[in-house]
Amino acid sequence: MLREILKRLVQIWGGRSLAWQFVIAGGIVLLAVMLVVGLWVTSQIRQGVMHNSATTTALYVDSVIAPLLPDLRKSQQLDSTVKRALDETLGQGALGKRLVSFKLWRRDGTILYSKDSDLIGKRFKPNPNLIAAFAGNVMVKYNQLEDEENDKERALGLPLLEIYNPVREPWSGDVVAVTEFYELSGDFEESLRAALLWSWLVVAAATAASLALLSGIVFRGSRTIQTQRAALEAKVAELQTALAQNSSLRQRVQRASRRATAINERYLRRIGADLHDGPAQLVALAALRMDSPVLVDPSTPKPQREAEIAGIHKTLGEAMREIRGICNGLVLPQIETQAVADILRLAVAEHERRTDTKVLLTLPERLPELGTSEKISIYRFVQEGLNNAYRHGKGKGQQVRATMKGGKLLVEVQDTGPGFDPARSEGLGLAGLRERIESIGGQFETLSGPGGTRLVITLSVEEQP
Repeated sequence: MLREILKRLVQIWGGRSLAWQFVIAGGIVLLAVMLVVGLWVTSQIRQGVMHNSATTTALYVDSVIAPLLPDLRKSQQLDSTVKRALDETLGQGALGKRLVSFKLWRRDGTILYSKDSDLIGKRFKPNPNLIAAFAGNVMVKYNQLEDEENDKERALGLPLLEIYNPVREPWSGDVVAVTEFYELSGDFEESLRAALLWSWLVVAAATAASLALLSGIVFRGSRTIQTQRAALEAKVAELQTALAQNSSLRQRVQRASRRATAINERYLRRIGADLHDGPAQLVALAALRMDSPVLVDPSTPKPQREAEIAGIHKTLGEAMREIRGICNGLVLPQIETQAVADILRLAVAEHERRTDTKVLLTLPERLPELGTSEKISIYRFVQEGLNNAYRHGKGKGQQVRATMKGGKLLVEVQDTGPGFDPARSEGLGLAGLRERIESIGGQFETLSGPGGTRLVITLSVEEQP
């Protein structure tokens, strides 16, 4: 049970902010310090007030009583005349109203005189205050009537100030006796209570002010720390997001690079196949005809010889045209220095010239400037998209559109042909375009159906140089 309570307290403590932890811990420590300081201060005030009051009263009593006393060094007893004078002095006037009890002590603990005549001549064991008084000190106690000779004072039930005052010999200054008297402490108690109250108020106010000042500084620092922590956490979250995006992009680039390598090999194989099945066959045919008997035999008639040469020339011409056709598909125009809009116009114009078809081109008023890789990718995308639209869509409804949306450039190629299934029929050209676009951080989308085909690429222009 105790362990559960401690665990719960630790959880509650851990759930508090540093500022509140400081306020709680600091408040407890300052409260303990306040109690210690307050008790010490009130004790000092109590002792000071008591000592000052006792000293004042002792001086007053000494000025009245001392002239009545004989030379106590020579006389160890008081005669009846001295006792009667003391009775008259202590029984009337201001001194009589102020003192409720009076004793005159000898060094051995004998009471030489007392307002209670039953105590005169009795001997008691000297208490520490009496011993200190015979050493020359004025001693005082407040409402502590525990001595054996205090029966009468205890019976009064009133708060009394007990004062021990040394009686000195005038010419030598030696202490020859001690007067002990009890003063009503009504005014003293009120003064002491007021002094203690004000001392506690001052200590409490100083403690509260210190706690408030330190708490204010700590709360301000805590708010600053929390603000900086929130900003740091936000930065860390942004960094983690950026790292995750970079990792994802790196993986995409790696995959695109591997696929691009594979696609390049396929392109090379296709080019090799095109050269082997086309120009190479025609050149081989021309080479065979070069060794034909028509050309080798000198007796071949001239018209037949010329016809054979013309056939060879035609075969070689066809081979050259096929080679040029292949080269035209591989070689790009000079697009590095051209704007994006001009590149789109060039791709559309080349397609219209080759296919003798019309393409609707839609451009915004302004397009951003892109890097060379992006320009090449856009040109190849439009070129391949229009080729597919002409070859598979019969050239129906060919359109090219460029738009800006949310800081991104969108280029679309579409037709109104029969369409195809992108999941099954994405050929080598579209696969190569997809890898090319994704390798530069873009997105490639294929949408096709009975109403036509729409190819879309999206490039983020904020990251472009």
